[in-house]
Amino acid sequence: MLSPVTHILPITNIRRTRLLPVAGKVVVRKGQKVNPQDVVAEANLAPEHILLEVARCLGLPTHKADAQIHCKAGDDVGEGDVLAGPVGMSRRVVRTPKPGHVVVAGGGQILLELESRPFELKAGIPGTVTELVDDRGAEIETSGALVQGVWGNGNVDYGLLSAVLRAPEDELTLDRLDVSQRGLVILGGYCADTQILSMAAEIPLRGLILASIDPLLLPLALKMRYPIIVLEGFGKIPLNSAAYKLLTTNDRRDVAVNAEAWNPLAGTRPEIVIPLPSSGYLPFPSETDVFKPGQQVRVLATSYRSKVGTLVAVRPGLMALASGIRSVAADVRFEDGESAVLPLANLEVLE
Repeated sequence: MLSPVTHILPITNIRRTRLLPVAGKVVVRKGQKVNPQDVVAEANLAPEHILLEVARCLGLPTHKADAQIHCKAGDDVGEGDVLAGPVGMSRRVVRTPKPGHVVVAGGGQILLELESRPFELKAGIPGTVTELVDDRGAEIETSGALVQGVWGNGNVDYGLLSAVLRAPEDELTLDRLDVSQRGLVILGGYCADTQILSMAAEIPLRGLILASIDPLLLPLALKMRYPIIVLEGFGKIPLNSAAYKLLTTNDRRDVAVNAEAWNPLAGTRPEIVIPLPSSGYLPFPSETDVFKPGQQVRVLATSYRSKVGTLVAVRPGLMALASGIRSVAADVRFEDGESAVLPLANLEVLE
């Protein structure tokens, strides 16, 4: 049975392709070194248009108004430029309200596409541009530790990691944040207080890494301008031991926090990268695997949720579980020595 994979790796080679959702302009070159917040490509995702009624503004019939139009489709125009006229004793004219681009001119009208700030696609990780994708983006490669999450608010930043949680099941409270953390990336536990998200913005933090979050906080989290990554899920869930050990042992190191949305179809996922030098080539981690004995797995549901253990054996055929459901199941031995039989649907591989 094919298994989902979450990467929690102390050192690996990481290759990420960063693509615009539409055609745009690539602004980096092959071989260039980039930081997480560097822009690799940009595009105008939602252009604003305005229709100027030239005939009505000049008080002319349509066929006469066209003779007064001084621009054509494809022209770039600046704010205040005269597009049509002057006409009459008052020398009436039609001017550009904002800088833009003429899309259509004729029929007594001018359609303008106004200039707007382009969407900027950021690198997301520190590394080297290895390939360019025409009009869409670039492939970036680096080495370091990698921790993947389940939810992100869409922002990207880079800063020094500071772990304020004291145990995997810890809760982040307001008293653990203060102005001395300005510019840091905070590793916390479960968050259930809106004041924490607001305080993090006021400090301001460069990022917030949470084990879990109260789902009622998600609308506010999406409004925050700093990245927020949730590693486990929604509700009070402890941080899995693998991520806890890796992140706390890298306390006070620089980390890249890319809180992009998890989209299996696009191959994107919120993740944390801790840049580290590698002594040689390391294989790129696979995104899928097949369940087999010896794998490190994490439980996704039931009372064992977020616990990490070793898959001992995959049981043949379908097994009747306590819930009455028949499912493919496996024997899992946890780090504390406890064992359980769990459906494969409730497990994922940690690599």
